[in-house]
Amino acid sequence: MKTYALREKEIVNAWHVVNATGVPLGRLASKVASILRGKHKPTFTPWMNNGDFVVVTNAGKIELTGSKLDRKFYYRHSGYPGGLRKRNVRETMNLRPERVIEHAVRGMLPRNVLGEAMFRRLKVYSSANHPHAAQQPIPLSMDDVGAKRGA
Repeated sequence: MKTYALREKEIVNAWHVVNATGVPLGRLASKVASILRGKHKPTFTPWMNNGDFVVVTNAGKIELTGSKLDRKFYYRHSGYPGGLRKRNVRETMNLRPERVIEHAVRGMLPRNVLGEAMFRRLKVYSSANHPHAAQQPIPLSMDDVGAKRGA
């Protein structure tokens, strides 16, 4: 039996939409990264970009457990002496809540040109509205990404 090798002309990309309301950040990011890579498909090929597009809505309503809002920091450096800047998650959520999800997903993708191409298929919006209705995205169930149940 021969191993199946996917060809570029056989790739079919779907669109998925995820509502991030009440979903833990890490669980959402790992599920989204898996879909962006294409690991949910039986034709997964590690060296090809055969993943799907993902639209994440309501990014500002994501859940973080424990005290991560105040104790988790995002760092950046200007390259100059004393140029280290840091911002905690609470400040980032107030300014640009999309960046929190983008940062978490980017960290779960490969660190190469292929990973950058996969990341470009991620679309994150802080509200429930998005401009991708024409692509007819398939909604992802919250049971798939581990949403909290109850109240």
